[in-house]
Amino acid sequence: MLRTINFMGVRNIAFGVTVLLTVLALFSWFHKGLNYGLDFTGGTLIELTYEKPADVTLVRNELVKAGYHEAIVQNFGATTDLLVRMPGEDPQLGHQVAEALQKVGGDNPASVKRVEFVGPQVGEELRDQGGLGMLMALVGIMIYLAFRFQWKFGVGAIVSLIHDVIVTVGILAYFQITFDLTVLAAVLAIIGYSLNDTIVVFDRVRENFRVLRKASLIENINISTTQTLLRTMATSISTLLAIAALMIFGGDNLWGFSLALFIGVLAGTYSSIYIANVVLIWLNLSSEDLIPPAATGKEVDDRP
Repeated sequence: MLRTINFMGVRNIAFGVTVLLTVLALFSWFHKGLNYGLDFTGGTLIELTYEKPADVTLVRNELVKAGYHEAIVQNFGATTDLLVRMPGEDPQLGHQVAEALQKVGGDNPASVKRVEFVGPQVGEELRDQGGLGMLMALVGIMIYLAFRFQWKFGVGAIVSLIHDVIVTVGILAYFQITFDLTVLAAVLAIIGYSLNDTIVVFDRVRENFRVLRKASLIENINISTTQTLLRTMATSISTLLAIAALMIFGGDNLWGFSLALFIGVLAGTYSSIYIANVVLIWLNLSSEDLIPPAATGKEVDDRP
């Protein structure tokens, strides 16, 4: 028989750690701000193909010499493909930069595959719609959990998800990792991953209310979390290994996406144990909360 781990015995310490992480993340978020990518701020994207493997440092230096100091140069797929991102509101900027790079190509000439311009207004709309999509996802999750379980479970899951998002975005803001549409997609994926982890624990807590009738809520949560621990660890470790491979071999293009996922998986695993469950204790969840309300109508006695 698996020995029950007293997870909730350190819940006060975990609460202090949670508050500290959340405050630091919020301070970093509002003090430093997010380093929005061109998807949100507007700018120009140029994709170039070289005949031989391209030297990213050399191309970056050539752009600086040409006066484009804010250009971001990175490999895109093959070693012969480069992606250049630049802020600016001039739709012709991309063609000017491409012509400048073609002139200094030397024995390794560059050909332009595509030039895209994203206006600042479009970028602002994408940012607003992304934030609105995240809020709608959280509201939808709470409604779903309230119907499937009980409203107290919904509150616990939402508090846990908000923590995961704040911590992830706060760390990205602190290190000024570029926040673009791929990172936003990672944040939304974190919400889904963390929710799945939390639901597994909540399911077991609900089942154990029927099995462990004499156990207190804290005992129920400790037993339920211990029973699902192996599953949680297997899922988290396998996911982290896949994300680590993406961080190492995915290149600069996927660095922000994979880093956000890595942070989110760690935060989600922690929050499903020490935030979602603790909220259930604060709300004093009991077996009576899971009993459907009885009919309130009075029976009519037709006997004479």
